[in-house]
Order: sequence, then structure tokens, then C-alpha cells
Amino acid sequence: MARRCELTGIGPRSGNNVSHAKNRTKRRFLPNLCRVTLRSDKLDEGFKFRIAASALRTVDHMGGLDVFLTKAKDEQLSATALKVKRKLAKAS
Repeated sequence: MARRCELTGIGPRSGNNVSHAKNRTKRRFLPNLCRVTLRSDKLDEGFKFRIAASALRTVDHMGGLDVFLTKAKDEQLSATALKVKRKLAKAS
């Protein structure tokens, strides 16, 4: 399973561990992924996603899953999120 947020597309980033002696070794910064069930108000249905904690706060801030998906770009959404977005478009 890929370490990528299904709603925002956030994935692993690379960087360096820097010791006190300034020795640098490569490392990966992994996103803080959580398994959550987000509820759609229009469809009155719950959908399971694996999203970053920052994306969960963004969805909450924007007013729910429906609003987030209508404003989101298709390129950054996963296949399951795109299916939900299409269901929302049909329901409207």
C-alpha cells in the first residue's frame, strides 16, 4: 500500500539527518496517515479513506467531505476519492 494521502496526494519527502558533528545521512519524512471514515451529507453515506492528519483538519475546516471534493483537483485525488466525487456530481 502506498504511503500517500488519498485526498491531497501528500507522499514521502526526503531530507537529511544532521548530527551534532554536521554529518548528513539520507532519511525519509513520512506523512502522518490515518484511517478514517468520512461521512457525505448529500449521499448520507460513509466512505473509508487513508488520509494525512493535516488533510483531516482541512476537510473539517472547509465544512465537510462534500465541499472538499467539489473544490479538489482530480490529479491529486485517488481512484476511490474520484468515485465519490463522481457520485456527488450525479447527486447534485
